Amino acid sequence: MSMHESHSENARQDDSAPVAVRNDGAVRILTLNRPQSRNTLSVETMDALQTQLDRIERESEVRCAVIRAEGNGFCAGHDLKEMQAHRNDADKGKAFFTDLFQQCTRLMGAVRKCRVPVIAEVQGIATAAGCQLVATCDMAVASERARFGVNGIDVGFFCSTPSVALSRNVDRKLAMELLLTGRMMSAEEAKSAGLVNHVAPHEQLAGMTLSMAHTVAEKSSAVASLGKKVFYEQVQMPLDDAYELAMQTMVDNLLMEDSVEGFTAFIEKRKPEWQDR
Repeated sequence: MSMHESHSENARQDDSAPVAVRNDGAVRILTLNRPQSRNTLSVETMDALQTQLDRIERESEVRCAVIRAEGNGFCAGHDLKEMQAHRNDADKGKAFFTDLFQQCTRLMGAVRKCRVPVIAEVQGIATAAGCQLVATCDMAVASERARFGVNGIDVGFFCSTPSVALSRNVDRKLAMELLLTGRMMSAEEAKSAGLVNHVAPHEQLAGMTLSMAHTVAEKSSAVASLGKKVFYEQVQMPLDDAYELAMQTMVDNLLMEDSVEGFTAFIEKRKPEWQDR
């Protein structure tokens, strides 16, 4: 049985998993699978998603990943019922809340540090930590029906950790407006603001996302991984330091086997054969 067939079979056999998994060629598709709760980031769901992201690090055949969701909502943030239940703890939930947000921070870090590009496919609402997840992914494609918000303030809960990712995607004044008013953003506004790359007709969303993922997967995985790493490092640096890092990375990149192959293929007018295929 091929790797592709194996993953597909596993996904069919475990439809109840909080994160369903399948491959489409070199693209790993991770589907949030709790539609009845609008795919909230419960402890169980975050554990499952973290496990799959860790797995990608060990599987060289995966060259791009897509995070999508079942049902009408992409992700409605943290599970408020799960959180509320821990207010009855002896410490009023402090230990649970601390662990929860540490777990979520690790998860967002895993998306950002994942060796392959990660694309969010957003078919419905993405609120609070769900909006954070979209903002953390390297790219995002949204259905025309999608809406985005960081509306924790509506229930007395400022979206502090989502604001970290959001403020690194959109203008700060817009971020503060969304955080302080709780208003929702349409897909088109999210695109204009820089939160998503493309807006698709709802019925074309999956096809557009998969097309982007396969375009990424056709490139050198080693070079894409190098580029993703340096991109996020340099954006946090002062300008001179960013150029220094980027310059050295360019030199290192040129010494890679895939760079030699890419240049040679261009000169010989043929498609490159990447080393990691």
